[in-house]
Amino acid sequence: MTLSFTTRWRDELPEFYTALSPTPLLNARLLWRNTPLAETLGVPETLFHPDSGAGVWGGETLLPGMSPLAQVYSGHQFGVWAGQLGDGRGILLGEQKMPDGSTRDWHLKGAGLTPYSRMGDGRAVLRSTIRESLASEAMHYLGIPTTRALSIVTSDTPVMRETREQGAMLMRIAESHVRFGHFEHFYYRREPQKVRQLADFVIRHHWPELQEESDKYIAWFRDVVRRTALLIARWQSVGFAHGVMNTDNMSILGLTIDYGPFGFLDDYQPGFICNHSDYQGRYSFENQPVVALWNLQRLAQSLSPFIAVDALNAALDEYQQLLLTEYGVLMRGKLGFFTRQQGDNVLLDNLFALMVREGSDYTRTFRLLSVTEQHRADSPLRDEFIDRGAFDSWFVQYRARLQQENIDDTQRQQHMQGVNPAVVLRNWLAQRAIDAAEKGETEELERLHEILRQPFADRSDDYARRPPDWGKRLEVSCSS
Repeated sequence: MTLSFTTRWRDELPEFYTALSPTPLLNARLLWRNTPLAETLGVPETLFHPDSGAGVWGGETLLPGMSPLAQVYSGHQFGVWAGQLGDGRGILLGEQKMPDGSTRDWHLKGAGLTPYSRMGDGRAVLRSTIRESLASEAMHYLGIPTTRALSIVTSDTPVMRETREQGAMLMRIAESHVRFGHFEHFYYRREPQKVRQLADFVIRHHWPELQEESDKYIAWFRDVVRRTALLIARWQSVGFAHGVMNTDNMSILGLTIDYGPFGFLDDYQPGFICNHSDYQGRYSFENQPVVALWNLQRLAQSLSPFIAVDALNAALDEYQQLLLTEYGVLMRGKLGFFTRQQGDNVLLDNLFALMVREGSDYTRTFRLLSVTEQHRADSPLRDEFIDRGAFDSWFVQYRARLQQENIDDTQRQQHMQGVNPAVVLRNWLAQRAIDAAEKGETEELERLHEILRQPFADRSDDYARRPPDWGKRLEVSCSS
């Protein structure tokens, strides 16, 4: 497959960006590449071995057909209107044409100052690029819609965050980078015709089946609501917390986008806050469903000039049931239930109550539950609980519920082990890879990526164990 790029955003939305090229880093060199993704995209091996420097991966060269630009958008940040934002440190290099007619954005993060950098320096650091590469690939292999990471470039450029760090770039791949904030930008500028122009653009290229529908706009918005609800349900099911669910970080396609502060649950704490800048806990784990609805309401407001408010509200009213239905399906799967029975929610709630009281590890609890045999009273999960009596009481009810299913243990265990990961990207695992990479050692980064590609495979090493005490105390900020 020959790499071929198009310029749809540049050509069809001329007032939605600023054209500019990346600003290269000092002594940039390729640190990591995503070989499986590169093969899917048809990226020639030779591109990863430029004659000098970091090539396209460091913004030093462009591929034929690329026309770099920074997109403009706005957004609500922590519930407050923040005004104009935009690609403050990222540049859309080009849109790759795929054999099936779809496209993939090649977006270079850390590419230097843009007109939308505000007070920022336009740079990313090695720490943040490694975290995003690991998180986005971990989510992909868990089956959750996400952007992808194709490469990381490191450099000798100093970048100041809490301390002096190494400047870096990450090549991010996505079907689209359109955010809720793109629509808000022109709504608040009182340019509803541009809001509609953008809606036409995304429908034309990402919902072509709606093109000829008389009610295409509301049909499209209803699908955005659906995609968002399903995404949040999937986050909740694996214990993922985003950390910065601002409207400018919400994908119109329902992708997980903009990995800054994030975290997978270690101990099950519904109020878990993964961003130490989130002083009020707006984006805590348990708040994600309601925040996503609030963000959808802001999007609906931006679309109100050309979609009837009653129709928008009716679509928003579908969100909760869509989310609860999907979450119910996912959690019944994690519990090994193939049918829906009255009392399932009570069983799950009682398990969660036990986990909160005991400080149970979210991922390990469900993984160990996956080896339950419905006619045996013993379980390896029992050893994870201090209050054995409380666990035994719950487990008796759980086994009784399993026996209502006409499924043998082998089939059920196989299913549960295919939905309950043995490995997730814990913050301490990411930090260990970062610490090594900052010393020029990439073996741990490569190893962790390989392990995250097989999240449902049993392991007996520390990748699948509870984190050490220091690993639970890591704080992650917006610069992460």
